[in-house]
Amino acid sequence: MPQAEPFTVAVPDEAIEDLHHRLDNTRFAPDFANEDWRFGMNGEYLESFLHSWRHEYDWRETESRINNFNNYQVDFEGVPLHFIHEKGKGPNPVPLILTHGWPWTFWDFEQVIRPLTDPAAYGGDPADAFDVVVPSLPGFGFSTPLRVDGLQTSKGVDLWARLMTDVLGYDRFAAAGGDFGAMMSGTLGARYPDRVLGVYVTLPSLPALSVPDNVPEPGSTSQLVGMLMGPAMRTSPDDFAPEERHRYGVMEDRWKTALSHIAVHTTDPQTLAFALHDSPAGLASWLVERRRNWSDNEGDVEEAFSRQFLLDTVSIYWFTESFVTTSRWYWHTFRTPPQAVPDPEAARQVPFGMPVFPKEMIFVPRAAAEASANVVHWTEHPRGGHFAPSEVPEVFTDDVRAFFRKLR
Repeated sequence: MPQAEPFTVAVPDEAIEDLHHRLDNTRFAPDFANEDWRFGMNGEYLESFLHSWRHEYDWRETESRINNFNNYQVDFEGVPLHFIHEKGKGPNPVPLILTHGWPWTFWDFEQVIRPLTDPAAYGGDPADAFDVVVPSLPGFGFSTPLRVDGLQTSKGVDLWARLMTDVLGYDRFAAAGGDFGAMMSGTLGARYPDRVLGVYVTLPSLPALSVPDNVPEPGSTSQLVGMLMGPAMRTSPDDFAPEERHRYGVMEDRWKTALSHIAVHTTDPQTLAFALHDSPAGLASWLVERRRNWSDNEGDVEEAFSRQFLLDTVSIYWFTESFVTTSRWYWHTFRTPPQAVPDPEAARQVPFGMPVFPKEMIFVPRAAAEASANVVHWTEHPRGGHFAPSEVPEVFTDDVRAFFRKLR
């Protein structure tokens, strides 16, 4: 039985000095006629961001905030897994595992952990308390260094079940997440319906309950779309009700900004990794542009996130040297054929909570979602994008409480 050990984040001074040296010697690419970011990352913004990283940002302060939570690591046959585990303060806290995606980190949940564990301290009802578990996906953040090949969403689901039951001792627990974390949370409920109380997904990813007769060739575009969106989500504008049809156009626009990283990460991620592993400027450019494109803002990424948070995110990727293994997660995930769930009827009974954030990447017609899963909670929010826990933490917290309140 693997045992979790307390973990303290402690980046060596030499790593910070090396980062500063690299930032001091950045060679910026020429950038003209790109005021509107039409060619990607804007050079003026990147220069300002890197100046802040070099001269204003204090990693030790962020490190202290991370270490103020209870951090642990456990080893699963050579796969290191970092996680935060905070106990709830209430009469009957529900265990809840929160799962991130890319280019997220576990730190996307920083602002929701304490309100979920101690609702009374944030104006809520102590009866809504959770025991919160926030892992870093294998190969992401402090779940490194990863030297085991083949880690992807399907294998991650089984590790999550082992973490929650075998390591932490929870027989029943709740699951929530976004991006890959939505895929994993939904699959966790389908594969372990006897353990999962309910599933809350900010990205509408519904697991297939059966394997189709004609599985696309691994790595093909059709498989990519199917795995991301699920069988109920291969839609046309006419599939949406009139009041929700505008979301199809939003989805089309959002996906234009996702094609580049998906193409690289699913095809030849190592080629890009050599560049971003070596250059903090390149890493920041790649990650922050996605944050700008996929969050709810009017062209200014810092309308959705503080610069401090963006610097935290890029720093976690940089200091853990994890870009290469985070990008390989795509390569392996989209080459893994769908797997049948053990008990489709039991899986179909697992309750789903599905919020709708107006600037998300994927939308599904409500009727299609309800036909494919046991959707008992559907909420439409006025703001928020792909990174709801870090963009609109209060909205996320309130909605998670409301959904699971029905299931306690």
